[in-house]
Amino acid sequence: MKLTDYFNVLLTDTVNLGQVKLDSLDSRVETVYKALKADEQIGHLILGKTPQGSWAHKTIINPVGDKEFDADFMLDMSENPDWADDPRKYIEEVYAALHRHSTYRDMPHSRKCRCVRLVYANSMHLDIVPHLTLADGREVIVNRDNNDWELTDPQGFTDWMRNKDALAKGNLRKVIRLMKYLRDHKNSFTGTRSILLTTMLGEQVTELRTLLDPNYYGDVPTTLLHLVQDLDTWLQARPTKPSIPDPSGSGVTFDHRWEQSTYSYFRDRIHVHAAEIEEAYEEKNKERSIELWQGIFGDGFKAPATSSSSAKFPAAAPAAASTVGRSGRAG
Repeated sequence: MKLTDYFNVLLTDTVNLGQVKLDSLDSRVETVYKALKADEQIGHLILGKTPQGSWAHKTIINPVGDKEFDADFMLDMSENPDWADDPRKYIEEVYAALHRHSTYRDMPHSRKCRCVRLVYANSMHLDIVPHLTLADGREVIVNRDNNDWELTDPQGFTDWMRNKDALAKGNLRKVIRLMKYLRDHKNSFTGTRSILLTTMLGEQVTELRTLLDPNYYGDVPTTLLHLVQDLDTWLQARPTKPSIPDPSGSGVTFDHRWEQSTYSYFRDRIHVHAAEIEEAYEEKNKERSIELWQGIFGDGFKAPATSSSSAKFPAAAPAAASTVGRSGRAG
């Protein structure tokens, strides 16, 4: 059974990152941005900021237990001619600016391959990604490990996501969150980065499917069933790790974030989940279907509070007011 209202409860109460944390994220990003913008040495190079990754794509989920949730933002910067032959300088200087700041110098912060990471004590970290449009027109981020530029098109990826989600009637983002929940909270297909999962699930959404069946992405459970089945079919045809190009058309690929062993494990786990999801979806007995769905997603898959009280024994009607007679007229 589809049990769409149970999926709504699962997403709202268990999977989705809460509004309080989202508001805190907004506030912290704004504060960090203002601090970097005010820095005497790099502030004049900073042009703006743009959410990126799961935060921008609305696929961010609650972290497991006390683990941190993370969010990325692009720090839009102008070129410094003195750093033309040393791209990693942008990451080094953002890191140094945090180190100079009276608040952030005492917070854990570090340099990663493509970002500067700032860690907050209460379960979150920010990845600050220097982002430039070079004089030759290339839109780039920095690969610090290689001291080189990487092509990027964050707006193109966001537009691709928006179009795919619209084609899936707003259910693609929800399915991505559910699959990330399986990965993070159920330890399924660990090692597969969110960008890979998001891209592969999104690429399964096609207009042809909707032409053949207008309800192919009609609700969350139906979209989950079809996307995981279609992804499973695609993976089973590819025993060797495939190339996963950036759907924005930037020219880069994401599969360097995978090893063959990680890919094989992901491929096997999606095959198992496709069968599990189909069994739960097709089960006609409601109680058995609930058990099967809970076997996949856990106890957070449950009835809405309002429907559980009225499912079998409807709540007693309020006592009739003494001023209303059997005729229904007010006395």
